[in-house]
Amino acid sequence: MSAETDLTAASSDWGKTDFGEIYDCPDPSTYFTTLQPLGYQIPHHGQAVFRTLTEALRTRRPERVSPAVVDLCCSYGINAALLNHEVTLDDLYARYTAPRAAAEDRAFFAARRRADAARVTGIDVAARAVAYADAAGLLDRAFAENLETGDPSPDLRAALAATDLVTVTGGIGYIFTRTFARLLTCTAHPPWVAAFVLRTVPYGPVADVLAEAGLVTERLPGRTFRQRRFSDATERHAAFDALAEQGLGTAGKEDDGYYHADLYVSRPPADITELPLTDLL
Repeated sequence: MSAETDLTAASSDWGKTDFGEIYDCPDPSTYFTTLQPLGYQIPHHGQAVFRTLTEALRTRRPERVSPAVVDLCCSYGINAALLNHEVTLDDLYARYTAPRAAAEDRAFFAARRRADAARVTGIDVAARAVAYADAAGLLDRAFAENLETGDPSPDLRAALAATDLVTVTGGIGYIFTRTFARLLTCTAHPPWVAAFVLRTVPYGPVADVLAEAGLVTERLPGRTFRQRRFSDATERHAAFDALAEQGLGTAGKEDDGYYHADLYVSRPPADITELPLTDLL
């Protein structure tokens, strides 16, 4: 069970369909064949954003050989695959929904590795998914740990020390304030944090934790990002109820039949002053 399904009991309270069986398989085939009909696409949006942020960090911190990225709820290493390789999300759908030899995945990604690849540490409670991402060469460091329920291991603590950027697509609500609080105790300097957060989930408590570490959180104005289609009417109604409780309308967003996510980026004040978010993205 991955971090994205770690709170299975709670997920029933806010109406999301439980896809728990797809998140901890030996490889991502079931994950992609299940989510493709629902138009799951948030990693596609993350690819452009995370590449832009790592390039900005490379420019701002030239003393670093390459940015050190920590991907929370990394699952099968999808964000790392899209960040560091010449592949698209459609390429991954095509690969993992067709017959293939899983043992060839490492060679597939190695042949498409970008010269400017970032160093990616992946964290997820789904041990088999993390093991796959590691075996496929998608992660530089791989950890099957749950920071919601316990402190990081000594090895993970050491791996987190040099973090430049924390990324997450879709995990907020299953991981929350405790994960970020524990992670930030390990970092040598406040990292940037980029989180795609479903509009049904309030991000304020996480932003408060990040503020205690000296980070200012901004929401990218003017747009939201589709995550996936609602799986059924029950899920749609629950999402609309959650949005109504927050005083959020659905026109031009969830009315289209998709979950929508906001993008939040947290950075030190000096970085925000020198590079405003609307200039960066």
